[in-house]
Amino acid sequence: MSLAVIALLCLQGFCLYHMAKTGRPYWWIWVIMIPVGAPVYVLTQVLPDLRNDPGARRAVRSVQRTIDPQREKKRIAAQLEVADTVDNRLKLAAECLALGDVLNAEELYLSCLKGPHATDPDILLGVARAQFGRGDAAAARKSLEKLIEANPQFTSHDGHLLYARSLEQLGDEAAAMHEYETLASSYPGEEGRARYAMLLKRANRTDDARTVFQQILARAKVAPKYYQRAQKEWIELAKEQLRAT
Repeated sequence: MSLAVIALLCLQGFCLYHMAKTGRPYWWIWVIMIPVGAPVYVLTQVLPDLRNDPGARRAVRSVQRTIDPQREKKRIAAQLEVADTVDNRLKLAAECLALGDVLNAEELYLSCLKGPHATDPDILLGVARAQFGRGDAAAARKSLEKLIEANPQFTSHDGHLLYARSLEQLGDEAAAMHEYETLASSYPGEEGRARYAMLLKRANRTDDARTVFQQILARAKVAPKYYQRAQKEWIELAKEQLRAT
C-alpha cells in the first residue's frame, strides 16, 4: 500500500471522526469516502471550525510558538515601530516576559508607568513579574507593595502568589507562611497549596504538609481531565512528597 493511500485513509478516518463528533449530517460519509471528498470536507467543515474555536486557536498559537518562538514578538515589535502606544508596549512586554526576556520586559513595563498609568496595577504587576524573573525578589516585593498601596481594591491571585514567593525568597518565612495559608484556600489551582505544603515541610510541620498534599490529590481525583492536565506539575509533586514521607 502506497504512502498516498495510507495518508488518504488516515484523512478519511479523521474526517469521519470529526463528522460524528460534531453532529454533521450523515450524507457526508458518502462525500468523505470518495478520493477528493476528504479534502473538500476539511476545507469546508474543519477549517471554519478551527477559526471559530478558541481552544483550536490557542493550539495553533502554541504550535507556532514552538516552531518560531520569536514570531509573535517580531510582529508586535513591528506594530510598535508603526504606533508607539502604551497598548503596543504592554503587548510587547507581555510577549518578552512569556519568552523569558525579563530585562526587556521590565524596561517596557517601566516605560509605561507615567501619566495616567503611573500607578496602573496591571503594569506594576508586570514589573514585579519581570523583577522576580531576573532574581530580584526585593524589587518585586517593593513593586507589589506599591501596587497595593495605590490600588487597595485591586485583587490578583497571581499577584498574591508572586508576593508570597517574594517573601519566601527573601527569607521572611513567617510572612510567606501567612500568605500561602490564604492562597491554599483561594488560589484557583494547586500551586498555592503545593508551595504552602513545601514551606510547611521545611518548617518541620510534616503532618500539616502531608495533609495539604493529600488535599491536592483528593481534589485532583474528582477534577475534570483538563484541570488534571493543567495542574499536572503540582499533582506529581504532591505524589512524590507523599511517597517520600
